[in-house]
Amino acid sequence: MTMSQTDNTNQAKGFYKLSWLQRIGFGSGDLAQNLIYQTVSMYLLFFYTNIFGLDPAAAAVMFLVVRIIDVIWDPLVGTFVDKHNPKWGKYRSYLVLGGIPLTGLAILCFWNGFSGSLLYAYVTYVGMSMLYTLINVPYGALNSSLTRDTNEITVLTSTRMFMANVGGLAVSAGIPCLVAALATGKVGHDTIEMALFMGLGSLPSFIFMPLVPAIKRKVGKKNMFYIFLSVAIIGMAMMYAISRMGAVKENIVLIYIAQFIKSTGVIVATGYMWALVPEVISYGEYTSGRRISGIVNALTGIFFKAGMALGGVVPGLVLAWTGYKAVEQSSTLPADPKAWFYAMLIFAMTGLALLIFCFSQTKERVVMDEKDTKDVKVSDLWTEFFRNRPLRIIALFFITAFAMMSVGNAAGAYFMNDLELQTPLAQEGIRWLVCVIPAILLLVAMWIISKYELEDDVIDKINQEIEERAKNS
Repeated sequence: MTMSQTDNTNQAKGFYKLSWLQRIGFGSGDLAQNLIYQTVSMYLLFFYTNIFGLDPAAAAVMFLVVRIIDVIWDPLVGTFVDKHNPKWGKYRSYLVLGGIPLTGLAILCFWNGFSGSLLYAYVTYVGMSMLYTLINVPYGALNSSLTRDTNEITVLTSTRMFMANVGGLAVSAGIPCLVAALATGKVGHDTIEMALFMGLGSLPSFIFMPLVPAIKRKVGKKNMFYIFLSVAIIGMAMMYAISRMGAVKENIVLIYIAQFIKSTGVIVATGYMWALVPEVISYGEYTSGRRISGIVNALTGIFFKAGMALGGVVPGLVLAWTGYKAVEQSSTLPADPKAWFYAMLIFAMTGLALLIFCFSQTKERVVMDEKDTKDVKVSDLWTEFFRNRPLRIIALFFITAFAMMSVGNAAGAYFMNDLELQTPLAQEGIRWLVCVIPAILLLVAMWIISKYELEDDVIDKINQEIEERAKNS
């Protein structure tokens, strides 16, 4: 058999090789979602408390309510996605169908026209979050529908997370500079320092995410998680210690170093966890005969939203308990409502263009049979959860990882926005949000991932067996 014949045989079995344009096209979907949702995750709480005029405790409760609604909404979306086959593609159709209204509501979240209205905040944030789910669940399922090849999925996930962090960098570093430029016509020194600090939350991805396939081959999947989660904890400990040595801006270089170390560990560990989702989908197909990608991604959506619920409510409550007061004349982040609105407008419209590009470059090729599609129901979600042990493990990992990221992301703006102008108790509360609470959550995540049993050789055998079954049926 010639090499080309071998390649065709493998492709016919579902072990497809993707071009770099297809990989980048798929990754652009995560880049798009990060431009929109990372802006919300990092800056919406700050916008609500410092510009829109909400009480931190009220904002905290709202973040929790939104996530509870998500827990109900996610399984409905996952079931709907698995049961239907839109003419533009089973999963990719939602990139456009959900992307257009998502863009509009994301922009409205940062509109100050109803300043101080808790009802307006609820309506826009709940609607935006529900539409994000309508894109994110099928987008996650799209990953496992492109190929069964584990090495290809590793490369695809690395590409996806690299591009996701391009979005994260654009948001974390770009929003402070863009808001300052729109508000004052210039970007001051303090704003640049904040942009560098926030940007270091994503910068290590450009160094380490391309190396993930090689690192995983060298040390193994679990050891890679252990190493990088430990690195993140070390960076958090350094940041806490440095921030107590004096004013943050007096020790800014040391803060940058600590932030880089922390972010390196967080990015690799939390980035690669998405490669585990296709594995548990294949495990579910192996044990049940049904490849219910939408249901599995809805489950992971429920649990990362649960993590975000924890991470979203904690910062607001800690700020309220420690007596945080908005700084009226910050030298770092201007409180100009129009500047925040136009910044979100620019990022959201760019995200929509990228969602359309992702739609144009992806194609589902490994999906469940239509006869199985008709039988999908909401109860399948919990049946799969209790039957699929690897899925339960990564679900718990998602909770802790996203809680950690949500706490840290929301608190970063407060950490760099004139921390020393707060009372000592409020300063300590912000340090706990940035350093201590995330470190505790990462220790829990290390214990959880130690229980995951689908090593690469195991999942390769599972995928081969699935294809042999299909060939002989």
